[in-house]
Amino acid sequence: MKKTAIVITFCMMLMGRLYGGITDFKTIEAATQAYHDKAYNKSAALLRTLDKASPQKSYDLGNALYKSKQYEKAIKAYESAKGVDELQRLHNIGNSYFMQNKLDEAIKAYEKALKIREDADTRYNLELAKHKKQQQQKKKQQQKKQNKQQNKKDQKKQDQKKQNQNKQDQQKKEQQKKNQQPNKQNQQQQNQKKQDQKKGQKQQKPNRSDKQKSDKEKQKRKSDAQKAQDKQAQEKQKKAEEKQGSSGAAKKRKMSKEEKLKQAELKRLLKKMGAKKAPTMMYMMGAGKPKEREDIKPW
Repeated sequence: MKKTAIVITFCMMLMGRLYGGITDFKTIEAATQAYHDKAYNKSAALLRTLDKASPQKSYDLGNALYKSKQYEKAIKAYESAKGVDELQRLHNIGNSYFMQNKLDEAIKAYEKALKIREDADTRYNLELAKHKKQQQQKKKQQQKKQNKQQNKKDQKKQDQKKQNQNKQDQQKKEQQKKNQQPNKQNQQQQNQKKQDQKKGQKQQKPNRSDKQKSDKEKQKRKSDAQKAQDKQAQEKQKKAEEKQGSSGAAKKRKMSKEEKLKQAELKRLLKKMGAKKAPTMMYMMGAGKPKEREDIKPW
């Protein structure tokens, strides 16, 4: 794109005809010289000293202010310069807005100027303002997109950082819990030990009534034990007596059977010896009892 400077229309040659008066003429001449010397602030200050208000004075003041980069003041001066060439006035208003990067206001001023008549410089500045606006919008969109992506990255980093922090906190809590468990167990053991000591002290120092009660219980237990032992001894003696009695009766019954057998045997022998006439055998038999044999069998 061809680079073209923003055009400022300045008509200092008409100052002498418009302002009039020797003093005003000298002031106008000095302002014009300052303007050519690029002393724009001085030129604007000299123009402000002129008493006579006119569209041309305002327009020239606007040009001086524009050159000194006081764009907002230049716009006010141009807006007061109604009566000079309208296209040039609107053109320069558009330029002042353009230099402030107020592109929407600049485009409106250029379009108003072109409605008056076609002008190459004004048309160029209008297209330049539109192009710049599009670039700014595009840049703004790109910046917005980049910001969005950056925000996502930042959010992801924050989430990751938060997760790591939570993980560290959890690990720290678990470690503290592990460290506290032995302390808790020790505390429980100490508490249990204290309780046992208290119980032992209570047992070592019983109350008088408890002691009396304990003695009574001991005596009672002792008495009950003695009674149980006596009863057990009596039962044991009774069983022994019963056993002895039953043994005597059995022996008696046994002896009775043996006596019967002996008598039967004796009768048989007597009968036999009587038949053989052997008194000596009779005497020997009667002299003493024969020795008993367990395996003896009657005839």
